[in-house]
Amino acid sequence: MNTIAQPTRNLLAICLDSGDTLVDEGTEIKDARGAVLEAELIPGAAALVQQIKQRGYPLALVADGPAATFHNVLGHYGLYDLFDAWAISELVGAEKPDAAMFQTALAQLAIAPADYGRVMMVGNNLSRDILGANRLGLISVWIDWAPRRAKTPANALETPDYTIKTPLELLSLIDKLA
Repeated sequence: MNTIAQPTRNLLAICLDSGDTLVDEGTEIKDARGAVLEAELIPGAAALVQQIKQRGYPLALVADGPAATFHNVLGHYGLYDLFDAWAISELVGAEKPDAAMFQTALAQLAIAPADYGRVMMVGNNLSRDILGANRLGLISVWIDWAPRRAKTPANALETPDYTIKTPLELLSLIDKLA
């Protein structure tokens, strides 16, 4: 039997944060426990997730908050089930930048520590998303879209490898790194 070798990809998987990365936190409506009931997506966020999936990359959600938030919001837009792995702080028992958040997602994707440098983490928070990604050697991408978080890294570990302004800008970066 002949087998066709699959091309080796430099980029193995993409991890995405949710708030102010995919979801506009300024539009969130929360319940008494702090779970988001509904919110609007950042322009281009749905297309980004769909395009990443169409390109065949495994996707992980690495996000802080109650699990219901992500079912409610991402589920409403048909995005939740496009993820292959979920590391949600309420379920993991830790919050970013704790390594457990990232390692949980990477374990679900069966990515070995030796390959962490071939995984991209995209988030809006320098002190959580970028710091956590950099500590593990992931490719860190900061989305500088919302005004709600610090815009200047506090130290070298908060300095992203790449910066984008909108979700869809990530597609050309993926192409460049792939």
